[in-house]
Amino acid sequence: MNTEPQLSTITGHALVWLRADLRVTDNTALNRAIASGLPIIAVYIATPMQWYQHYVSGRQIDLIERRLQVVKQQFNDINIPLLILEGDDFSAATDIILNLCQQYQINAVYCNRQHPWNEKQRDRAVEQALIAQDKQWHCSDDYCVLPPGSVLTKLQEMYKVFTPYRNAWLKQFLSNNYQPVTNSNKVILSQQCLRLLNDNIDTNSKIHAFNYNKQDSVLWPVDDSAIQQRLQMFCEDKAEYYQQQRDFPAIDGTSCLSPYLAIGALSARQCLASLLQTLPQCVEINKDNGAFVWLSEVVWREFYNHLLDSDERLSKNQPFQLYTDNVQWLENSDHVHAWQQGQTGFPLVDAAMRQLATTGWMHNRLRMITASFLTKDMLCDWRIGEQWFMQQLIDGELASNNGGWQWAASTGTDAQPYFRVFNPTTQSERFDPKGEFIRQWIPELESVPDKYIHAPSLWSGFGCVNYPLPIVDHKQMRLLAIESYKQAKTEYDNQREV
Repeated sequence: MNTEPQLSTITGHALVWLRADLRVTDNTALNRAIASGLPIIAVYIATPMQWYQHYVSGRQIDLIERRLQVVKQQFNDINIPLLILEGDDFSAATDIILNLCQQYQINAVYCNRQHPWNEKQRDRAVEQALIAQDKQWHCSDDYCVLPPGSVLTKLQEMYKVFTPYRNAWLKQFLSNNYQPVTNSNKVILSQQCLRLLNDNIDTNSKIHAFNYNKQDSVLWPVDDSAIQQRLQMFCEDKAEYYQQQRDFPAIDGTSCLSPYLAIGALSARQCLASLLQTLPQCVEINKDNGAFVWLSEVVWREFYNHLLDSDERLSKNQPFQLYTDNVQWLENSDHVHAWQQGQTGFPLVDAAMRQLATTGWMHNRLRMITASFLTKDMLCDWRIGEQWFMQQLIDGELASNNGGWQWAASTGTDAQPYFRVFNPTTQSERFDPKGEFIRQWIPELESVPDKYIHAPSLWSGFGCVNYPLPIVDHKQMRLLAIESYKQAKTEYDNQREV
């Protein structure tokens, strides 16, 4: 017996609402929509004012626009038209979704959950509006391998320290079969879907939102084959040596997959499936095991997203460590500008900031060094750095960016203790010993001897070099930063006792 529904009996559609999940393969919301048996229409809603409020970089928006062209064709190949629409901000989403439901007789909306507070408020408003009209709302956990709220302490609380969280995460991961799912079957095609698929008008050409402060993302290919090849090559050629090479920016030793994870062109499940297939020993806890160390970085991403989901303060510019709200930050706009432009007089800091400005990406060790420099050597509010990074990064993502900045600023959970302050010169000597990365991004230092490349102002020929003197004295600022944090903690503790 033919059990497939006939087109004449189909009275409605399912809507797949894409957000930070720009892929056809291993997309939980899409899989659930396909399982419903309804013909499917997909939509992506561009929100330029919301991007502006969230400091999203022009490079990431360009990457999203380019990726949507790929996804649009992939959806067409499985009989799903993808509409790309525009609203000012998240508040416009409710009316857009309701209008689509009316226009295309949509009975159920499928999407993947997002964890920042604004996104959750948007989804709650849409859900309530749909329920009021007897429409179904299906929101799935997809952004993380293990959903937020699933990795908890014995007291059913969110972990505050990473290592026990990672241990609990691994135990749960290994006890379940978390594998990516490939969508291979075409979906039911209704007459309305057919008309949309046959519409040759490129809807992207009408979306002015993508003109948003755009910067070129061409360094990052967006087709699936290139992304999967990058993942596979990392697992086969680099993951084993990740621990030994990951901290040296002159070495191409990292995966560079973060932009794809940020926009959902690649899932964390796909990353781990590829890693496990290539290096099964990656789940063995061993700090010298490069594959395990990279796996731990994926778990750090989970940790920060789980924290973000559980604590709305992290979406609202508030520190996790409440006492740090009492830190007396210095306000020096000239120093901030010098940091942003890579003109601090500390070569590795400046090389990193110039890499960020030019490419929209920065090596992870350098993210820690530059963040430590801003918050400890300049005693500048970490939120200024967090915002600047989001405005520049092609892989900008609230949970990881906020988590990284609060770690460096000693304001977050399981953060760098405030009395441990990176020495930018020592870090430079250790992780770029020959100055290869420095010279790549600061050509004016090309003639400086290796002996002085990390502190060029000490070189006798420095007067002929067009490079600034150090804007701060590290030793003095280190002591001032430690004292400032100490005073903030004492003040907070005294307030609690009153």
